[in-house]
Amino acid sequence: MHCRKQTVVLCFITGCGLKQNSENIGLDRIKGKGETMSHIYDLIIIGSGPAGLAAAVYAQRAKLDTLVVEKAMVSGGQVLTTYEVDNYPGLPGIGGYDLGLKFREHADQLGAAFAEDDVVRIEDQGKIKRVVCEHETYESRALILATGAVHRKLGIPGEEELAGMGVSYCATCDGAFFRNKVTAVIGGGDVAVEDAIFLARMCSKVYLIHRRNELRAAKSLQETLLGLENVEVIWDTVADCINGDGMVRSLSVTNVKTGAKTDLDVQGVFIAVGISPESKAFEGIVDMDHGYIRAGEDGVTSVPGIFAAGDVRTKPLRQIITAAADGANAVTSVERYLIEN
Repeated sequence: MHCRKQTVVLCFITGCGLKQNSENIGLDRIKGKGETMSHIYDLIIIGSGPAGLAAAVYAQRAKLDTLVVEKAMVSGGQVLTTYEVDNYPGLPGIGGYDLGLKFREHADQLGAAFAEDDVVRIEDQGKIKRVVCEHETYESRALILATGAVHRKLGIPGEEELAGMGVSYCATCDGAFFRNKVTAVIGGGDVAVEDAIFLARMCSKVYLIHRRNELRAAKSLQETLLGLENVEVIWDTVADCINGDGMVRSLSVTNVKTGAKTDLDVQGVFIAVGISPESKAFEGIVDMDHGYIRAGEDGVTSVPGIFAAGDVRTKPLRQIITAAADGANAVTSVERYLIEN
């Protein structure tokens, strides 16, 4: 099969089994659509991925008056689109959707309040922080920004259809599923080269596909990569189509200089062309580094009372477990801030 378009039908059940009553989403403290809230929360968490939901759990246990603002109907963030998670302690092989539901259910059981809204901007008014959304404006004494980041996509046929079925954006997460198999990594930066080196430890062969004739990765990484016998770099080449029927079977590529087309027999395709943090609503408020919010393990940003957790902050490793840890650490910092202010 070459570049055959596949049709995927997704069925959604309203509420996804989660309670949507006034106690669950905090309607007793939220005014009607279009009105501004007068209630001031202790903490507002923006985002409901692993970092945001972990923060919600810790905030509830700390008895903080908290609201979680999420833009999607279903909580969980990127984990929802992960076919299988095999590196979260105690839950080997759990489906990403199921793990996301467990995170949300835990927060629900503790009485966390949720509001579905899209954040337009935040405002720092000193002791009070304002969260301006499409439908409401919320106020709190502290904020945790946990909006995450999204992997950039190639936009080629087969990418969406085979996501989680051999197409991955995280070698650290999914590499173990391809032991003794043939894989391809697409990209030329540090992450792509690191992914290829990582996969070479377990895969029988790894192709690194790069559209130029030289890599952008650090020289030390390049030296390590080029010294691996089971890695082949295919230069001046772009991916055209990911082929398969339920699972990845091959990758169609084209040499941009000669026009020659080739099909590579692979079982996995790892796309490493960059990550974009979801931080536009916070521009001009907190210090950033290429869109990532500058914050350490404690979640402290450049603005007192505003904290960052998960993939949206500057950090070397972006995983479900590190995002959850960020949420816990950020709430600890929030508690300290509220006591001192």
